Amino acid sequence: MSAEVWLSITFFALCGVGVIVALLVPPRFNPLALSIVGSLAALNVLVLGALLLVANASFRVELWPVLTLGTLTLTGDPLSALFLIATGLVFLPVSIFSSRYLAKYEALYNLRYFGIVYHVLFASIVLILLAGDAISFLIAWELMSITSYLLVNFEYERVETAQAGYVMLAMSEAGTIAVAAAFILLAGGAGTLEFAHMRSAMPPFGDGIRWAIFLLSFFGFAVKAGLVPVNSWLPLAHPVAPTNISALLSAVIVNLGIYGIVRVNLDLAPVSGAMPGLIVLAIGSISALVGILYATVQAEMKRLLAHSTIENMGIVTASVGAAMIFLTTDHEIVAGIALIAAFYHLVNHSVYKALLFIGTGAVEAGTGTRDLDLLGGIVRRMPWTSLFFLIGVLSISALPPLNGFVSEWLTLQTILRSTLVGSIPIKIVFAISGAMLALTAGLAVTCFAKVFAMGFLGMSRSEGAANATEAPLGTRAPLALLAAFCVLLGILPTYVIPIIDRACAPLVPENATAALIPPFFMLDVQRRENIAPNFLTEFHDLGAQVGQSMLPGRGLVVLHRGGEQNPVVFAMSTSYMLITLTGILAFSFVVFRLLSRRAFARSEVWDGGLRRLWPTMTYTATGFSNPVRVIFENILSPRANEDSVEAVARHFRTAIVRNHTAIHIVDRWILSPPVEGLRSLAAVIRKMHVGHVNAYAGYVLLAMLLVLVLGAGIFHH
Repeated sequence: MSAEVWLSITFFALCGVGVIVALLVPPRFNPLALSIVGSLAALNVLVLGALLLVANASFRVELWPVLTLGTLTLTGDPLSALFLIATGLVFLPVSIFSSRYLAKYEALYNLRYFGIVYHVLFASIVLILLAGDAISFLIAWELMSITSYLLVNFEYERVETAQAGYVMLAMSEAGTIAVAAAFILLAGGAGTLEFAHMRSAMPPFGDGIRWAIFLLSFFGFAVKAGLVPVNSWLPLAHPVAPTNISALLSAVIVNLGIYGIVRVNLDLAPVSGAMPGLIVLAIGSISALVGILYATVQAEMKRLLAHSTIENMGIVTASVGAAMIFLTTDHEIVAGIALIAAFYHLVNHSVYKALLFIGTGAVEAGTGTRDLDLLGGIVRRMPWTSLFFLIGVLSISALPPLNGFVSEWLTLQTILRSTLVGSIPIKIVFAISGAMLALTAGLAVTCFAKVFAMGFLGMSRSEGAANATEAPLGTRAPLALLAAFCVLLGILPTYVIPIIDRACAPLVPENATAALIPPFFMLDVQRRENIAPNFLTEFHDLGAQVGQSMLPGRGLVVLHRGGEQNPVVFAMSTSYMLITLTGILAFSFVVFRLLSRRAFARSEVWDGGLRRLWPTMTYTATGFSNPVRVIFENILSPRANEDSVEAVARHFRTAIVRNHTAIHIVDRWILSPPVEGLRSLAAVIRKMHVGHVNAYAGYVLLAMLLVLVLGAGIFHH
């Protein structure tokens, strides 16, 4: 057996050990056992993914036949390897975090049950990524859906938890039915359920079947990815789920939706024509904008992060849609860049969203609340948590030189390459999508500036925030690990891009690495890369060769080359940005310290003549986001309820509190109309219940006559 097969067996064995240990050890030791076994399993997955991706290896294992439907198989390829790495990068810190976090449930809920379902969920996710046939995939998918529902519904005694879990399960099952129908169409055309044979034996489908496969698979998997208009479960499930499960929902499980979309529509049955790609691009752009709009006006941290997940999955989906369009219009290199941007952002989102959810759990444990309006000032009492959370905030805001900036910058640059496409309608869709994504990026900065400023800085607005306690080492360690990955993925894109490109290689015929990373460090390759001497000299004069004697690889500059008239389409180096920003900050700090000693005197801050500035007088998260709420009122449609406390007379009030409630735009425009229609129909039918036996007998007679008439008409034809 190969090393990859042994690692796969070891992983599933570890998950089995985790289930057995959860049953045998006392409940108070279950969190520690889950942390140890889960961390080992996550490390195993990381090694497996690295071997498959870095070494460009693959494997295939036949399990057992299932009647006449074929043989169940497990396979690993570079595409599944990338998602395995993203999964391991999240499960490792989440498992470590769980050792401290789950202790609060010891006297309330069954931790044995949690440990069992947790390891089964982990096994089902990896099984989805290694499934080599439709039956294995659907079995693993259903197991993942059920176990994730059980973990979201862990605090089952709360009414809102049961309701959110039900919505999540119902939508997930609807998506699973659509995916199963797509696989049935694929298997019927290819005559096999095995993915490898589907690729080689896939017949030329008619347009109707192709569209059915695309629409069923895209919207079926879009449910799990949290894309508009099938995203209702995400903002409901996150606030009620345990925080470690919320991290898995946003950083791992939504990735499976993207995996399914790519696996079916770019691998098993590649789309033909630009229209499917335009649909994916449009849905992704709309999801990104809608997600960040609702995130910006939230004050509850987990619900805010849930809407942010919709935004980030929208960005990933938009990049996938752009790749589909460029592939079908014969621009393979740009398609490869778009797919790299999508996968890069997916990995980045997994890392910083896990960091932010674990940080939210630490804040809640230290202050007793997740409401930004009740926080403030905790940076002084929780410095390490605040530092790591700040790195996550800067990353998700796509600020250089951290990881979110690299992938979002690549995405926007790829959208701008739509100038290569000859079709005017396609260019218009690209232009609108690019504008929506640019607006999304700006709102993301606003949203997360609010999160950190209102939550961590300023005055404490509650007793819990004033008495906050720093997170323990078991929580700070995963935060530090994830923060380190945010920095490394940001400053070393020239080392990350070639690895991600290997996952794109089976899907895109052209190698995008050579088009993105010039070999500035590799002099012996320059002639083979057809780099003009003048071009090389100019960039060396700008410092592109800095670090050549210390670092391996092709260089530290991400650069896409064009023709003679436009030799550089776009270029960027977060590595040099880090050096420059560090130097500017250090210089500014030294100058400020020198000037403050000589020219300034310290005194109390003037507070407008007030004896004391009360926390209720400070800016809150709700107030911070109010301009966004006003500007996008037609989309958000908030309803404001005002509660006031009167003093001496009605013209004098000691406090005014406005609570804004909003019905999601998807619910208002898509879900509510049919629901209201059914209610109106039910109201009409209800009038038939008059309570008279003769009336009911008449209804039966009319129904029989209707059946006879319809039956006669059918048999006559």
